[in-house]
Amino acid sequence: MARRIVGISLKMYFGHARATDWFDRVASLASAQPAVMNGAVEVFVTPTFLQVPAAVRAFAGTPVRVGGQDVAAEAEGAYTGEVSASELAEVGAGLAEIGHAERRRLFGENDADAARKVARSLEAGLEPLLCIGESEQQSPEDAAKVAVAQLEASLAGAPDGSVIVAYEPVWAIGAPEPAGEDHVRVVAGALRAALAGRPGSAVIYGGAAKPGLLTRLGDAVDGVFLGRFAHDPDALMQVINEAAS
Repeated sequence: MARRIVGISLKMYFGHARATDWFDRVASLASAQPAVMNGAVEVFVTPTFLQVPAAVRAFAGTPVRVGGQDVAAEAEGAYTGEVSASELAEVGAGLAEIGHAERRRLFGENDADAARKVARSLEAGLEPLLCIGESEQQSPEDAAKVAVAQLEASLAGAPDGSVIVAYEPVWAIGAPEPAGEDHVRVVAGALRAALAGRPGSAVIYGGAAKPGLLTRLGDAVDGVFLGRFAHDPDALMQVINEAAS
């Protein structure tokens, strides 16, 4: 059965108090949405590392999953400032975001780094949330080739297990409008074909995602990955309700 997913990254926009308030509000709204509570719509949120335990507590009465915005490429050791996949799992996280465009641009991360993080996550029982996407606007067919190459490189040597791929064309992140529906369909279709050997995997779209996009894309994607739009819990629920319809 295909998955229906709504994900949210809070990046580093919220302090701890504001994040806790947001968790409580979203947990209350989510608990009143039958499609969330029965698993028909999967919801996940990736707060800052320090906010993960508070998020886990807030969402404990719901199926909403919590993840880290990054994860260490090593299992353990003298890696100052890093957070291991096993510790994320220990505090209740269920997934780890890997390879976001900002990590690549600001910190020089590449597909080889992503591959190590994917492997560590799967070994620890976390579902990788792998972010990929072309940097420059180009034809859907060329974008699909770039995305599939990134995917294959990032899964090289990874253990078996499902993966959520967040297709986020870099040129669409923070843009007024998302990539065109036909563009997304072509790229998402190619990614799904490349994931055929990993049952249960999903492809979601991120990059100026907002209400109406899921309806327009239909079954072309398994969900959406939201950013600042979801800072308003009521706005987030618009998308969750759309996914449930």
